[in-house]
Amino acid sequence: MNTVQYAAEIVKELQRSVALISEEKAQEFADRIRNARKVFVAGAGRSGLMGKAFAMRLMHMGIDAYVIGETITPGIGPDDLLIVGSGSGETQSLVAMARKAKQLGALVGAVFIRPESSLAGLSDFGVEVPAATKDQTQDQAVTIQPMGSLFEQTLLILYDAVILKLMEQTDQDSGQMFGNHANLE
Repeated sequence: MNTVQYAAEIVKELQRSVALISEEKAQEFADRIRNARKVFVAGAGRSGLMGKAFAMRLMHMGIDAYVIGETITPGIGPDDLLIVGSGSGETQSLVAMARKAKQLGALVGAVFIRPESSLAGLSDFGVEVPAATKDQTQDQAVTIQPMGSLFEQTLLILYDAVILKLMEQTDQDSGQMFGNHANLE
C-alpha cells in the first residue's frame, strides 16, 4: 500500500468507529459540559494530547476549561466536571484522579473502549468508543494502525463533534470563538 492508500484505510476505520458511538451518550456528554461550572480534562500519552486539544476548543467557546497537571489548573469541586479519555480505562493515575474528583464532589465523565473498566465503573457518565486498545487484544475493532491510534483519532473526532454540538446549542460560530484565540503570537 502507498501512503495515500494507508490514509484512505484510516478514514474508513474512523467512519466505522464513529458510526458505532451512541448518539444518546454523546448528547449527554455535551449536556454535562454545558451545565458544569468548570471543566477539567485528563488523559495519558496521545489520549492526553487529544484532551489538551479539546480543552483548548472549550476555552475558545468561553468555557472555563483546564488540563490536569498544568501549572495554572485550579482545584476541582462540586458542580465541576472531570473528563477522562482512556482506551483501556485502567491507567492507574487516571483512575486515581477520577476517584479523587468524586471525593471532592465533582462529576466524572469518561471516554473509553472497555465499559467493564475501572474508569467506566467510577464515571457518572461515559461514551464507549469501539476501537482497539494499545495491546490490541481479542474482541476489539480491527485496525491496521499500531497500538491505540484508532481510539486516539476517534477520541479527537468525538471531542470535535461535541464542540460543534455545543456551538449549535449556544448559538456560537467560529468567528466568535476566534475572539478567545491566543493573540500574542
